[in-house]
Amino acid sequence: MMKTVEVMGTVNAQGQITLDLPLKVDKNTRVKVIVMLLEEENSQEEDELISESAAESFRQGWADVIAGNTIPLSQMWEGIDAE
Repeated sequence: MMKTVEVMGTVNAQGQITLDLPLKVDKNTRVKVIVMLLEEENSQEEDELISESAAESFRQGWADVIAGNTIPLSQMWEGIDAE
């Protein structure tokens, strides 16, 4: 039986992994490591664009609510096939 623990870390140029936090284990034990690499981190400029896009989307949605441009939740998925 295996227990799953998720932690973040950094891989250096030699391929060695440094974990952000130590693993809490009771005894020495073997582990199975699966590495999921982030393809590319967003730059600060990209993060700001995403944040502004999200803020604009919220403002538009809020304006729709204030103007009464809403539908009941029970009607939200009418006409959409879930096949």
